[in-house]
Amino acid sequence: MAKIVMYSTAVCSYCIRAEQLLQRKGVTLIEKIRIDLEPELRIAMVEKTGRRTVPQIFINDQHIGGYDDLAELDQAGELNALLATNYKEET
Repeated sequence: MAKIVMYSTAVCSYCIRAEQLLQRKGVTLIEKIRIDLEPELRIAMVEKTGRRTVPQIFINDQHIGGYDDLAELDQAGELNALLATNYKEET
C-alpha cells in the first residue's frame, strides 16, 4: 500500500476534496499533518515543497502538490499507478 501524507488545516475545502478523491481510489489511511495546530510544521512544509498553501500531498515520499495537482494526475490516469506502489522505507 502507498504511504499518503497530507499537510492540511481543519477548515480547508481543498483538503477535504483531496481526501475524498483518495478515499474514492481506495485509500484508507492518510497521515495528516495539521499545520494549524502546530505552526512550526508550516515552516517545514514550505521548506519541503516551496509552497505555502494546503493541502500539500506526498505519495510514497514523492511530492504531488495540492488538490489540483492530484486531480490532474487522476484525470491523466497516473494516480492509480502511484497508489498501487507499495511504500518502501529508506534505511
